[in-house]
Amino acid sequence: MSTTRIKGLLKFDTISADLKIIAQKVLDQIRISEQEGNLLFQKAELPFLGTLANHIREKRHGDTTYFNRNFHIEPTNICIYTCKFCSYVRKPGDEGAWEYSPEDILDKVRAYDGKPITEVHIVGGVHPKRDLHYYGSIIKKIKEIRPDLHVKAFTAVELEFMINKAKLSIEEGLKVLKEYGLDSIPGGGAEIFSPEIREVICDEKASTDNWLTIHETAHKLGIPSNATILYGHSEKYKHRIDHLIRLRELQDKTGGFNTFIPLKYRSQNNSMSGLGEVSSIEDLRNYAISRIMLDNFDHIKAYWPMIGKETTQLSLSYGVDDIDGTIDDSTKIYSMAGGEDQTPQMSTEMLVALVKKVKRKPVERDTVYNVIKEY
Repeated sequence: MSTTRIKGLLKFDTISADLKIIAQKVLDQIRISEQEGNLLFQKAELPFLGTLANHIREKRHGDTTYFNRNFHIEPTNICIYTCKFCSYVRKPGDEGAWEYSPEDILDKVRAYDGKPITEVHIVGGVHPKRDLHYYGSIIKKIKEIRPDLHVKAFTAVELEFMINKAKLSIEEGLKVLKEYGLDSIPGGGAEIFSPEIREVICDEKASTDNWLTIHETAHKLGIPSNATILYGHSEKYKHRIDHLIRLRELQDKTGGFNTFIPLKYRSQNNSMSGLGEVSSIEDLRNYAISRIMLDNFDHIKAYWPMIGKETTQLSLSYGVDDIDGTIDDSTKIYSMAGGEDQTPQMSTEMLVALVKKVKRKPVERDTVYNVIKEY
């Protein structure tokens, strides 16, 4: 059906010749260039983008829509950095700052005893006193409590600091963390790769080259990871496309990325609040173009606590095939910035119903997309 729709687009006189070339490339499974990616942002209407992105999504996954049973642990929001877009960070002694002890963290894991959770997602601030052995020992104890639990932990920004603090190379540090029990790495900290934008919004944190190097090294060591972009702030379309191209190039080299997750800038309680936020229409355009450009990424994920349940449902027709997981109200990163869901929690039954309502097929997965159950 989606093939028929694209062929129909090729017959419309109202669609420009250059966009028709892109549509034909999608049909023929030919890679879209950087120039063509920019053209999609500049000239393509949402229905056109949705038709192309949905074709790719259905060719890869049909109606299957993935989710998992997961929870988050955020050990601290104390951070050495002060990124302008961040509503989460606090300094020691600030109101609203927290730092969980190792035992606090393990108690959070024990709270899921007997529950069919498959993943714990651990990210937080870059604490000035914590190195990889501190966090590695916690991972080791988590594995002792719950050997089957997949530990997805630490952004490249956190990893860079904790490994340097332990006076190890990136490769040495990742090897040590893998020995402690680290299974995979989330995609946070990428923000936007363009140096001119990065200098404005997060000039202190890990550079683009360091982020890419950490993920490339992890992949070579057999540690898969995710990738993200933070969009909808001060960047231009060309910066988004540049970001996608750099990720695509690294995926060509390693094949180690599980999924790509566009993250919407949320404007509450941070120093960039005056910028406002982009619309849901722009969210869908961004998902669709990401799906069209990232031909070597198997999955595109919509993070439902950030964009809300209704936009998440819509995104499943714009290239998205994954909606994250149950979360269990265990993350504050987006709720503190004004995310759509201030108490992000959905049961498996709620996730299944959300997907089925838009005529898609819910499938529970593990972190690396092995199927656990079809609904």
